[in-house]
Amino acid sequence: MSYYQTLTPANIEAGTDRAIADALAVLDELAAPKNQRTFDNTMKPLDRIADILAHATMKYSFPGYVHSDKDIRTAGKTSEEVQTKFGVDMVFRDDLNTSIKEYAETEEARSLQGEKARFLEFSLRDLRRAGHDLDPGTRAAVKEKTERLVELSVRYQQNIDEWDDWILCTKEDLDGLPDSFIDALDTDEDTGKYKVTIAYPHLIPFSENATRRDLREELRFKFNTVAVEDNKKILDEAVRLRQEIAEAFGHPTWAHHRLEERMAKDPARVKAFYADLVDPLTEKGKQEVAAISELLEADTGETRVQPWDWSYYDTQQRKTDYGVDNFEVAKYFPLPQVLDGMFELTSEMFGITFHEIEDPDVWHEDVQMFAINDAATGEELSQFYLDLFPREGKYGHAAEFPMIPSRVLEDGSYQNPLCAMVANFTKPTKDTPSLLQHGEVETFFHEFGHVLHQNLGRTELARFSGTNTERDFVEAPSQIMQHWIWRSDVLKRFARHYETGVPIPDELVDQLVAARQLNKGLHQLRQMQYGWWDQEIHGGPDRDLDAIQKEGARISLLAPHEGTYPLASFGHLMGGYDASYYGYMWSEVFGDDMFSKFEQVGVTNPEVGMAYREAVLAKGGTVDGDQLLRDFLGREPNSEAFLLKLGISGTQ
Repeated sequence: MSYYQTLTPANIEAGTDRAIADALAVLDELAAPKNQRTFDNTMKPLDRIADILAHATMKYSFPGYVHSDKDIRTAGKTSEEVQTKFGVDMVFRDDLNTSIKEYAETEEARSLQGEKARFLEFSLRDLRRAGHDLDPGTRAAVKEKTERLVELSVRYQQNIDEWDDWILCTKEDLDGLPDSFIDALDTDEDTGKYKVTIAYPHLIPFSENATRRDLREELRFKFNTVAVEDNKKILDEAVRLRQEIAEAFGHPTWAHHRLEERMAKDPARVKAFYADLVDPLTEKGKQEVAAISELLEADTGETRVQPWDWSYYDTQQRKTDYGVDNFEVAKYFPLPQVLDGMFELTSEMFGITFHEIEDPDVWHEDVQMFAINDAATGEELSQFYLDLFPREGKYGHAAEFPMIPSRVLEDGSYQNPLCAMVANFTKPTKDTPSLLQHGEVETFFHEFGHVLHQNLGRTELARFSGTNTERDFVEAPSQIMQHWIWRSDVLKRFARHYETGVPIPDELVDQLVAARQLNKGLHQLRQMQYGWWDQEIHGGPDRDLDAIQKEGARISLLAPHEGTYPLASFGHLMGGYDASYYGYMWSEVFGDDMFSKFEQVGVTNPEVGMAYREAVLAKGGTVDGDQLLRDFLGREPNSEAFLLKLGISGTQ
C-alpha cells in the first residue's frame, strides 16, 4: 500500500509534529553560541530547515489540496498552517537574528560570492522584514499579525476548494453543447436533470456555448459568489492587517512593503506599466465590445454586453468569422497525444528525456508520475506528478506545487527536485478520451513551463530552487511556453483526430492562429482589472473593497455582475500573489520577449533551447530576474513582442 493511500489525519498530525521537532532541533543548534561562525554551521543549517519543511509539505500539507478524503484535506490544511507558523516564529527569533548577524561580520561572510552571498543577503533582509530593527512591542505586534494572516490564508483557500455549487438543466437547456459534454454530466437524483457545476470543465464550455443566456448568467452568478459570507470577512481582515504591518515598517502601503521583494520594487512602476497599456487596450476593447453588442442585439434586442455574454459571443465569432468550433478543435487534442507532443517538443529543445514511473506512490488513481533525464548524460534530473482531472474538494484551478527542492545535501550529494502539476481538465469517459479545448492545451503548456522551471534548476541551496524567484518573474518561464501551441509546425506534430488519427488540417490551424487576437483587448483588460483590484486593495489604509470591486469594472469595459463578490474567490489575493497579481501581465511581456529570440532562428532550435535552459531555467532564483533576461536576450528586455502579439502599435 502506498504512503498516500494509507494516510490518516493522525499520521498527518504526528508527522507534522516530528518535522517541526526536527527543524527546531536544527534551529536550536544553529542559534546556540559558537566560537566561530561559518557558512556550514550557520547558513547551511538554515537551508536544511527549508528542506525539512519542504518534505513535510509534500507528505503532510500538500494532501490538503488534492486528497479525495475530506478529513485528510482538513488535516493537510491544519498541517500547512502549523508549518507556516513555525516559519514565522523562526524568523522572529532573536537568537537567529543574532547568529546570522554575527556570521555576516566574519571575514568568510564578506568574501562570499554568487549564490551563497545572495543567501546571506536575503536572510538578512528576511530578518529585517521580521522587525528585528523595530522596538520590541511593535515587533511583537507584527509577529502576531503575521501569524494571523497565515490562519486567514489557509481558511480562505479551504473555503474555496470545499465549495461546490451547480445549476440543474434539462436536455433542452443544454442547447449549444455537444452530446459528448452532456453525456459526461452527472444527473440529480431527485429531478433527473443534468448538473452543470462551477468547476472549470463545466463552467468554461457552458459559458462559451450554451444558448440560454439566463442560464449562463445563473452559472456565472454562482461562480462569483463562492464562499462570500466567510471569505469577505477574511479578506477585509487580511487587508487591514497587511496595512498595519506595512505602517509598522514605515511603508505607506502594503504594496510598497511587498514589492521590495519583487522586480518592480515600487507600486509607481506597476502603475506606469499599466498606464502605458491601458489606452491602446481600451481602444481595442471598445471595438470588440461594439462588435459583440451587435451580435447580442441581433439575438436578444439588448445592446449592453454583460459579463456572461462576452465569452459566448467570442465563441460565436470564432465559429462564424474564423471557422473555429472549440469542440471540433478539441477532437484533435486528446490529452495523451498532447502530453506526448509536449514531451517530444521540450525534449528536442532542452536536451531532456521523459519516462513514466511504474506503480508510483500517488494519492489518486488518476495521478501519473514521470522522471526527467538529461539527454546527453542519462542522469536523472527530477521527477514530477501530473494530477489533471477534477474531483470533489480538490484544488479548483491549475497550478504547479513544488514539493522537494533541488539542493546540495549535507553529505555533498545532490538532491533532485520533485513537484506536482495540478489541473482540472475534462475527464475521459468510457468511450471518449479527455479532449482538450485549445485553451486547455494552452493552460497545460503554461503550467508545464512551471514544471520545467522547478525541475531543471540546479541550485546549491533550497532557498533558490526552481521557481523560488521574484513573484513577478516566475510566470515568464510559463508564459513563454504558451507560444508553441500557436505554431502550426508544432501543432501538426501531435494534433491528430482522436477517432481517425488524421492530423489537424492546415486550414484549421491557420484559422486558429488567425483568431488568436480576437477579443484579446477584452482578455487583457480583464487581467488588468484583477491586477488593478489587487493594487488598489493594498494601496493604503481604510480600503473600501466594495467600491474598489465596482470601480474595477471600468477597466474591463463590462458592468459589474450585481449581487456577486468575485474578490471572495480570487485565490491569488491570499495565495502569495497579494500586491503582485500584476506579475502575470508583467511576466507575459518578458515571456513574449524571450520567445522572440526563438522566432529569430527557429522556434524549435535546440541551440536556443539549451541557451534558455542554462541561462534561465537552471539558475532558479540565484540571479535577479532582470539579469536573467539580459543574460539570455543579450540586451535590455522590451515590450515590442508583447504589443505586436496584441496587434497594438506602440514603441517602448
